[in-house]
Amino acid sequence: MRVSVSWLREYVDLPADLPTGDLEQALVDLGIEVDSIVDLRATVTGALVVGEVLDVEELTGFKKPIRFCRVDVGAANGTGEPQEIVCGARNFAQGDKVVVILPGGVLPGGFAIGARKTYGRNSAGMICSAKELGLGDDHSGIIVLPGDTPAKPGDDARPVVGLDDVVLELEITPDRGYALSLRGLARELAHALGVPFRDPGLAPAPGGTAEAAYPVEVRDPVGCDRFAARMVRGVDPTAETPGWMRQRLTVAGIRSISLPVDITNYVMLELGQPMHAFDAARISGPLVVRRAEAGEKLTTLDGVARTLAAEDMVICDDTGPISLAAVMGGETSEVVAGTTDVLFEAAHWDPVMVGRTARRHKLFSEAAKRWERGVDPALPLVALERAVRLLTAHAGGAAGAEILDIDHVRPMLPVTLPVDLPARRVGVAYPAERVVALLEQVGCTVTRGTDRLAEDPGEVGVAAGGAEVLSVTPPTWRPDLTDPADLVEEVVRLDGYDRVPSVLPTAPPGRGLTWQQRRRRAVARSLAERGLVEVVAHPFTSPELADQLGLPADDPRRPAVRLANPLSEEEPLLRTTLLGPLLGILKRNLGRGHRDLALYEVGTVFHPRPDAGRPPAMGVDRRPTDAEFAAADAVVPHQPRHVAAVLTGDLDPAGWWGAGRAAGWADAIEAGRAVLAAADIPTDRVEVRAAEHAPWHPGRCAALLVDGTVVGYAGELHPAVLATLELPKRTSAMELDLDALPPAPLASAPSVSTFPPALIDVALVLDASVPAAEVRKALVEGAGELLESVRLFDVYASEQLGAGRRSLAYKLTFRAPDRTLTVEEAVAARDAAVAVAAERFGATLRGA
Repeated sequence: MRVSVSWLREYVDLPADLPTGDLEQALVDLGIEVDSIVDLRATVTGALVVGEVLDVEELTGFKKPIRFCRVDVGAANGTGEPQEIVCGARNFAQGDKVVVILPGGVLPGGFAIGARKTYGRNSAGMICSAKELGLGDDHSGIIVLPGDTPAKPGDDARPVVGLDDVVLELEITPDRGYALSLRGLARELAHALGVPFRDPGLAPAPGGTAEAAYPVEVRDPVGCDRFAARMVRGVDPTAETPGWMRQRLTVAGIRSISLPVDITNYVMLELGQPMHAFDAARISGPLVVRRAEAGEKLTTLDGVARTLAAEDMVICDDTGPISLAAVMGGETSEVVAGTTDVLFEAAHWDPVMVGRTARRHKLFSEAAKRWERGVDPALPLVALERAVRLLTAHAGGAAGAEILDIDHVRPMLPVTLPVDLPARRVGVAYPAERVVALLEQVGCTVTRGTDRLAEDPGEVGVAAGGAEVLSVTPPTWRPDLTDPADLVEEVVRLDGYDRVPSVLPTAPPGRGLTWQQRRRRAVARSLAERGLVEVVAHPFTSPELADQLGLPADDPRRPAVRLANPLSEEEPLLRTTLLGPLLGILKRNLGRGHRDLALYEVGTVFHPRPDAGRPPAMGVDRRPTDAEFAAADAVVPHQPRHVAAVLTGDLDPAGWWGAGRAAGWADAIEAGRAVLAAADIPTDRVEVRAAEHAPWHPGRCAALLVDGTVVGYAGELHPAVLATLELPKRTSAMELDLDALPPAPLASAPSVSTFPPALIDVALVLDASVPAAEVRKALVEGAGELLESVRLFDVYASEQLGAGRRSLAYKLTFRAPDRTLTVEEAVAARDAAVAVAAERFGATLRGA
């Protein structure tokens, strides 16, 4: 929100000499983030003065109209002689007062002004437009000052055009909707600086009359609990918005449209009450406030035809919806150039409804921004009176005596607050008188008393031991104060956050990362060291993902948890596999021009519990019981932690050093092995076997097992899946369930032999269906204790070996801990290993 300090001063008596740094600190201490403070006096440097046009000469012979002017700038140019200036604008005449910047001045954006010869004439300086001074977007003509402007030629023009002000740009948090107005900000600064505050929301306003200003029916008093309206007839349609109002709207970032519309925006900024102005002549029949019918159409003021949902609130006439309530008006009833009868509407809408409507239609108007944060329901009549007075003052017309006020607003409910709760929660001694004074300063009505003994001394909102409690009724402009914690926050905020001690908790000795945390970090580090890049995906998926991945109908990954309030209607489900969002990230990077990608993620997946039902409703007034916690936990989805990786393109890039190597199914399997190794699972407990599991290619998919239990799958993705998701061919992936891995066994220190190893290679010919992992296990079993390591280094198949046969070549390393092995000992160990493989699988030594 942008606001000028001069406007704030109308409601709060800020010290005249208040430094901008102190003003910023006061706002920050109140919990209001300050994005910037801009002193407009510094945006234009040099001599910016008022000038009077003495004469104008039209220059001809150029492609565009050019005028040569002589302008009286008093003694500002040092000579007292008229200033000669060439100007292209045509919206001024002889005798007009204008704004002139003399040579040596610098306009916003670093535009330096000098004296030069142009269009055959000498030009010294510039006659300025609003856009050139940074006061608005209007560049159609220069600024012509009103004839009654008291400034004389040569006077400083900054105070005349509003460049003597300071502009605040603030970031208002969602719980501080009242601060999106001059009224709210002025009240806050009055609290912080201890200065008087004049509340414009308490201005006198006439109440509703028996005869309505316009016939209106409110069919949903929950979505709209107050609706007020007043009529102004006979307005001058040519009346322009006064300069001071247009300037304040421009500073706030709101474009000037027309006087009635500008007034509604001005009142919204001033009071915090969004309003709407209808052209009464363009309304057909009575107005009806109701929920929209699904599929109804409305073209809003931005020219977009919108299809409405049943939750949206609309204002209708006999023709149908004419306004998307609380968000944006419609084209058919907007104020136009010939409008003479204006119907002002000020209502109070349900914040939840407004927030959902704005997000559904992606229409985040200034009005919707305030409604979803909460607006004072006591403001409509005050806002109408203010708008009517402004319109009749500047455009004439007669305000109707009839005032519509349909009021279903419920009174604010009191909140019970133990007087010592702020001190107990924050650790700062707040006397009872101080707590009461601060809450009354906010606008609360506080009644002191004592309460019963609490069954649970830690129960929030109930005093222990019959101590004093406060019954606090929040003001209408603070709908965010609904429970004791909110009131405690207000006490701490207004008393000063700087009084709250910063004390770090003492970490208990002997604690650190759990073994699960150490495992997850080791797994992530291992994949990163292999060249994969970690990503963090949104855990949301679409209902179509299961079909896109080709999951069978009975696959346990098909049932998914549906979110009650999803960020996107296209992705309302929680993921049951990491691969869906991870492949989405892969596709997005491919679309950005990346071709060689290796990505991984460590995260949770969500599996719904069958027949879980709904969780119990738990408030914030007390700690839930153990039974309530258990009932809530029984509904929470099962959330195992997985690790997944996807690879496509070249794993080793090509270059002058040689050819590259494309990533394939074997790399995905090796990534799975690396995860198990990083998890400290011994290799003799790991098994890799061929499998068929969606979404992998049935002939290039491997199951990874630990102690005979499947913990994940890896390999090349199915061609149909790749085609559906528009991913490159041969894209491979791996996904493991980290929570399914057993704890790492206690590792004993390895014995290190200082004697040389005996290296022997064996190539075994056997049936192609025999898994290499089983052959390796047989070799280890047969070789005995002298075998130090075994590694598969070659797989070979040919016609000479026979159909359905292949050769597996292993590198065997033998070593004794206490001596150098003889050739006979090493060969005997090798023969024993081969014998077990031959007995178990019919393997023969290749070439024997």
